Amino acid sequence: MAVDIQPACLGLYCGKTLLFKNGSTEIYGECGVCPRGQRTNAQKYCQPCTESPELYDWLYLGFMAMLPLVLHWFFIEWYSGKKSSSALFQHITALFECTVAAIITLLVSDPVGVLYIHSCRVLMLSDWYTMLYNPSPDYVTTVHCTHEAVYPLYTIVFIYYAFCLVLMMLLRPLLVKKIACGLGKSDRFKSIYAALYFFPILTVLQAVGGGLL
Repeated sequence: MAVDIQPACLGLYCGKTLLFKNGSTEIYGECGVCPRGQRTNAQKYCQPCTESPELYDWLYLGFMAMLPLVLHWFFIEWYSGKKSSSALFQHITALFECTVAAIITLLVSDPVGVLYIHSCRVLMLSDWYTMLYNPSPDYVTTVHCTHEAVYPLYTIVFIYYAFCLVLMMLLRPLLVKKIACGLGKSDRFKSIYAALYFFPILTVLQAVGGGLL
């Protein structure tokens, strides 16, 4: 296989994108950021993420998916009262929201339309924080090579949280207004208000500490 030879790329995550392939001949572009869904290999070429997530990756995604559900249940129980008959229906609705959000997230991720995902293998902690490893060859100009080296483990959680929030805002207010008649007007929506606080907190947690979990 003939490959266009160019100088090696600087930095950990700068790579060369495939521009043209004809039989055994491959021509790559200049060093830069890899497209979404690709990461650099040992030879500094951008390669598509085609592997399946490992067990630990699924456990991580499952943990991040369970966090909003557990918080929903906690605040529903906290604000509904011990003898509120509406709490059970709200618990079921929260479970439905998170389940549907997870299914939609998998369906819109690569490959689209199926309930599994392709991913890039996590090799080291810095893979989660590529924005901190943009090289500066002359200590003045920065070569921006930030991309999702752990695709899609970083962004898929944000997409899931967005779907959870949208589904909650579409379904929960109608349900609460219908069945939570025993609570005061200011109390019946408090579990929803709580979610509007903890979703941004979960988003920051994922953005800052995703690679540490």
